[in-house]
Amino acid sequence: MIVSTTGLAKIKDSLSKKVFLGHEPSAELIAILLVYFVQGILGLARLAISFFLKDDLGLSPAEVSALVGFAALPWMVKPLFGFISDGMPILGYRRRPYLILSGLLGALAWVALATVVHSAWAAMAAIALSSLSIAFSDVIVDSIVVERARQESLGNAGSLQSLCWGSTALGGLLTAYFSGSLLQHFSTRTIFGITATFPLIVSLVAWLISESRVTEKANWAVIWHQLGQLREAVSQKSIWMPTAFLFLWQATPTAESAFFFFTTNELGFDPEFLGRVRLVTSLASLIGVWVFQRFLRTLPYRVIFGWSTVISAILGLSTLLLVTHANRALGISDRWFSIGDSLVLTVMGQIAFMPVLVLAARLCPPGVEATLFALLMSVVNLAGLLSYESGALLMHSMGITENNFTNLASLVIITNLSTLLPLPLLGWLPASDGEGSKTTPTLQSVPVALDLDPSASKHLEQPFMPNLVTELVNTSTCEAEEALILSDD
Repeated sequence: MIVSTTGLAKIKDSLSKKVFLGHEPSAELIAILLVYFVQGILGLARLAISFFLKDDLGLSPAEVSALVGFAALPWMVKPLFGFISDGMPILGYRRRPYLILSGLLGALAWVALATVVHSAWAAMAAIALSSLSIAFSDVIVDSIVVERARQESLGNAGSLQSLCWGSTALGGLLTAYFSGSLLQHFSTRTIFGITATFPLIVSLVAWLISESRVTEKANWAVIWHQLGQLREAVSQKSIWMPTAFLFLWQATPTAESAFFFFTTNELGFDPEFLGRVRLVTSLASLIGVWVFQRFLRTLPYRVIFGWSTVISAILGLSTLLLVTHANRALGISDRWFSIGDSLVLTVMGQIAFMPVLVLAARLCPPGVEATLFALLMSVVNLAGLLSYESGALLMHSMGITENNFTNLASLVIITNLSTLLPLPLLGWLPASDGEGSKTTPTLQSVPVALDLDPSASKHLEQPFMPNLVTELVNTSTCEAEEALILSDD
């Protein structure tokens, strides 16, 4: 009996160290990880949404890009969700009830897509409702994670967020391939119906979140206090200048929708193959985050942003070989080239985007964790919306349609080179880890939190990234097949 108890203790200790990165595998921790897991597993419907908009609704590339951008609007008002959660408790609780509601809203959105959505406007509304569900739950669970992460020792800094990334990555990996293979055998609406069950997991596990009941109801004094704290934080030069750089860095146009139409209508890639590409990019995201965590996280901001942007822009131009069919002249098939290209671009793109999360993670003063982090990342998400809309305008002006890809090569060049435009403003970033206010984090010590817009990304992932830097916000991102940050051991 003693041996058995000792053995169980050793197993538990081993799981705690190697699987949960030093955290006790409590019911609350499992609940938190399941919320992030759902964010990853919702990727099951990404390709289904893409084909639904293209084939069932007959939209053009520009129309798809514009619709996706507007459907991401809930991610632009995430600070509002933070205010609501922090200052307006429901039945005395600030987190748990909102998680329950967000799960129910998500299920409703996917049920609508599976049944009553028959127009572009209705599709935009349903996708926006799903985005609202994910965005709200993201704010809530991020605030819980930030609160718990403050209790970590410096040596364990980032381990809780690493678990969150790993949970999302696991969900994404489980659905990466099946998002395409299932679409070969079932209709898009059937896929939507299956997906509707996942948000309900969030509602169920919300009851496992440990939360003390507060006595006050909606407290406007709390909200005004939060506004004061936010105003004080964003007025710091060390905060608003890096945030402005991130906005400009992400606002350049994207060719994502045009590329999806090209790969399906011109190259004839079927859903099953696109699912394979998703699986490859999901694994590549893990590799990218591991490379950053293992070798690059101690680099100064300006160095890693500058070089990663330049390298990403250059690598992104490799898709011109596919657009012009030059890969065939080299003896490389379209499918093999696309898989290899996607793998390399995703690894580099994930490395390029990791500092964004690091830079924002610990700028949140106690008491407004949900609100300030949401505000900072909403700026980045707003840039993503502008990226889609400007991309839609470019597609329309260049005459790119579902069957006309004559100017696609020019679009790829424009979208990639445009990512270099913010580089003269690198001076807006801290020159070194120690520069700036006392709250400015270092790449090494900051835990990574997730607060990106998976709106288009969680529902509309494309296999290629012609504008690589921009896509990291909008494709899982955020690819949020975001990835497992491995321990330092």
